[in-house]
Order: sequence, then structure tokens, then C-alpha cells
Amino acid sequence: MLVNSREMLLDAKKNKYAVPQFNINNLEWTKTILEKCNEMNLPVILGVSEGAIKYMGGANTVVGMVNGLIKDLNIGVPVCLHLDHGGSFEMCKKTIDAGFTSVMIDASKYPLEENMRITKEVVDYAHARGITVEAEVGHIGGSEDNITSSSNNATLEDCLEIAKTGIDSLAPALGSVHGLYKGEPNLDFETMKKINDNLSIPLVLHGGTGIPDYDIKKAIECGINKININTELQIAWHDAVLEFVKENESVYDPRKVIGSGREAMLTKVQEKNRLFFGL
Repeated sequence: MLVNSREMLLDAKKNKYAVPQFNINNLEWTKTILEKCNEMNLPVILGVSEGAIKYMGGANTVVGMVNGLIKDLNIGVPVCLHLDHGGSFEMCKKTIDAGFTSVMIDASKYPLEENMRITKEVVDYAHARGITVEAEVGHIGGSEDNITSSSNNATLEDCLEIAKTGIDSLAPALGSVHGLYKGEPNLDFETMKKINDNLSIPLVLHGGTGIPDYDIKKAIECGINKININTELQIAWHDAVLEFVKENESVYDPRKVIGSGREAMLTKVQEKNRLFFGL
């Protein structure tokens, strides 16, 4: 069943592990992720960007697809359907009204005071309906949904301020990037630990692709309880499909072409689950 992220992330904080957010792009991706997490008996957050929502037809279509798969596949683990990087109150409201169980309001491009105003508006609307809210402070750079931006690390003071809005989780920008890294990741673990020591809410790491396992483990030790994965799944799927097409040029059935990336994605989801949950 669909749930919000509150209980799963609070348990992760209490027991020092991280819940993965796997971003979905279509039915095949959603089915693959749900089946593997259900097989491993682990909760999962399905992240959906604004671009992916538009690609799949709209928020109501996404909710209908996810609910249908949960029912038809007999998924028994907790599943959270989360808006990733919602850019406005209006977008958060639209997805909440459609049936999303969690939203991220990303107003990090604005000055802190405006970020807090917009975030509080989303929190008030969401909490009245049992929906959890994630916010961002600082700015996570890199590329997502064909939008490229620079990084601006969060400070402890800004994190303490935005937490006053009543958010359920916080994504502080601390050196990770969306997409692929140019060079080596450089996470600010010292500030990460300080934020965790001073806040009671779970922390979120965006841009999990390309971060070495030892840095992931260290981030979890420093208070990260949710880690977002998107690009890494896309690459695994792409490489497998590319190999299939090269070897099967006469195959044109889209189910076979798209589905040829399934095993690679199953492997990647299992790998990330084991790492994040400490299995």
C-alpha cells in the first residue's frame, strides 16, 4: 500500500540506515523496482520528477499505475510515492491531490526567507492531508531533467532555520551532484554530522550515483537516512538495452527491447538496497 515517508525514515534514523529513493520513468521501471524490493522485503520510495510526470502523462496516470502495480503484483512492503524536486506550491498541490503520499518542495533557488515561506505553505497543505514534505537548503548542482545548475553548500544555520517550517526531512546540499560527477565526489561530512546532531528530522542525500560505497557508508554514519538514485539505474538500463539491440537487430517488439534492461536494473536495485540497509 502507499504510505508517506514518515515512519520509514524515522526508523532509518533510529537504526542508522538509509531508505533508497529510486526514480521511476515508466511502467517497466516501476514494476522492476517494486518486485525486487518486495522480494527483499524492504520499504521503498518511488521518486518522480516533474519531467517524468509529464512524460508518463500526468500525476493521475502515475498514481493509477503505481496503485495498480501494487495491487496486481501483491506488493506487501511499504511504498512511498514521492514528488522529486517540486518547483512550486502549485505542483506539490497537484501531486498531493492526485494521490502522491510525499512531496519535495525545492525552493532552494530563492533566498532563505522566500524558500521558507514557500516551504511552509507546502507543509501546511500537505500535513493537513497526511502527506510528508522534504525540503532543500543550499543548492545541489549537476544535471537533472536537462536542467544544469551549480552547487552551493548548505550551512548549519540555514538548516536550523528551514526546519522551523515543520518539514519531515531535509536535503542539505553538501557536495553531491545530480547526474555524473566530473572528478571525485567531495562530501562535507563534518557539516553533515553537525546538522544531524542538531536536527531531529532525517537527512536526505541527493545525487547518490557515482559516490563510492565507503562514502555512502560514512554519509549514513553522519546522519543520512534517504539516498536518491536515478542516473545509475538509467546507465545500467541503457547499457543492457544497447547490447541487446546490437545482438538482436531484427527484434522490434518494444516489450522485448525495453525489457532487455530489466535484469541489469534488478541487479542494481539489489546492490543499492544491500548497501543502504547494511545487509
